[in-house]
Amino acid sequence: MWPNPSPVSAFAERRRRLQDRLQGAAVFAAGLARPRNFPANRYPFRAESHFLYLVGMGIEGAVLVMTPESSTLYAPAPHPDAALWSGPQPTLSELEAERGIAVKPIEEFAAPAEAAVLPPQDEGSALWLGELLDRDIEPGRGNRVEGADQRLAELMIELRLRHDAAAIEQLRQAASAAELAHRAGMSATAPGMREAGVRAAMEAAIVASGMCPSYNSIVTVHGEVLHNEYHHNLIGPTDLVLADVGAETPEGWASDVTRAWPVSGTFSATQRALYEVVLAAQLSAIDAVRPGARYRDVHRQTGKRLLEGLIALGIFRGDVDELYERGAAALFFPHGVGHLLGLDVHDMEDLGDRAGYAPGRARAKSRGDRYLRLDRDLEPGMAVTIEPGFYRIPRLLDDPAEVSDLESALDRTVLARFADVRGIRIEDDVLVTESGAEVLTRGVPKTLDEVEAAMR
Repeated sequence: MWPNPSPVSAFAERRRRLQDRLQGAAVFAAGLARPRNFPANRYPFRAESHFLYLVGMGIEGAVLVMTPESSTLYAPAPHPDAALWSGPQPTLSELEAERGIAVKPIEEFAAPAEAAVLPPQDEGSALWLGELLDRDIEPGRGNRVEGADQRLAELMIELRLRHDAAAIEQLRQAASAAELAHRAGMSATAPGMREAGVRAAMEAAIVASGMCPSYNSIVTVHGEVLHNEYHHNLIGPTDLVLADVGAETPEGWASDVTRAWPVSGTFSATQRALYEVVLAAQLSAIDAVRPGARYRDVHRQTGKRLLEGLIALGIFRGDVDELYERGAAALFFPHGVGHLLGLDVHDMEDLGDRAGYAPGRARAKSRGDRYLRLDRDLEPGMAVTIEPGFYRIPRLLDDPAEVSDLESALDRTVLARFADVRGIRIEDDVLVTESGAEVLTRGVPKTLDEVEAAMR
């Protein structure tokens, strides 16, 4: 596969929808590339997501100025030496024709009076934008913007929460690349190799698809470490590999997929039992995704379904509802069931909880719900992840303060029988439709039989 670009008309329509809501000027910065260790050795440039949403391509050092009447892109002209080192670069007039928007040299940029802005994520880009606008801009503070900036943040949330047809097509392409990556990882896995070898196979499939990873890949036999980004461990024949790997299209749209599979190619009896518990919880959650459903309710239902399975295995004893309220699910499933998905793998989290939480709602303090990133009523066009898990995390299980009064309900003797399971997470990307939900990543092997077959 190779990514297909969105039509230019899609970005014009997004700008029009924003213009219809604007009351003054707004400035969107693409940002600057960051050096790794010296100026000429840079990280790959990735434009700010709000800029990508409205323009569709990353143009380093560019700003988009919008008013209710017009849209103008200010961009740097190609450096005379650019063609020598990087090949032919489009002129500003060529860029104007390609993107269907007025383009002017960045030298002609003049800061509009009282323009609203959303802060870039890195310090260098924030300083650069602050100099252009002659105002202080703190990087990564989109969750604390006020006044006109806050109103702009709320407008962008309103526009980006429900994806248009072009965005959904991009999400489908990212999902297809993720499928290729996970199939490649499963087929490449063998005892005695390192996690890095599996990661390499997965990311090679993404790069060959014309995309890049949408976040730092998690490929590990230590699935109990939720954000494990090290890949040096040797893979043993009785291990499970947990891989959380997604793809990003050239326009910035992300997929986010997790699977767990047995290195031997066959799940042990204990691995199979816990995998079935997590899978049942995940399928239950997907079934609950529909217009009007409150995402927090999906999360709580998932935790209770997980507890039902753990009670059936003898790991817990007691009443499901009562155990959930005491935080039992969080001992083995401490994170939320998922998050918004779009241009950002955690979509619009640069704007803080105002994106993930509906007005009037706030994060709960209870152990089972405190890490939930999303609490909105679902609507058609929203995309979310559904990713329950089971983890044997020493940091939680060995801490009397975390276990607390749950010790009497936890059978550690039974839990010890599942020592060959460090962590299992099953994650899919789900689009809310008019009548229910569509699993965008349904092609990634997920059932026990599908996973084992993919490893042969």
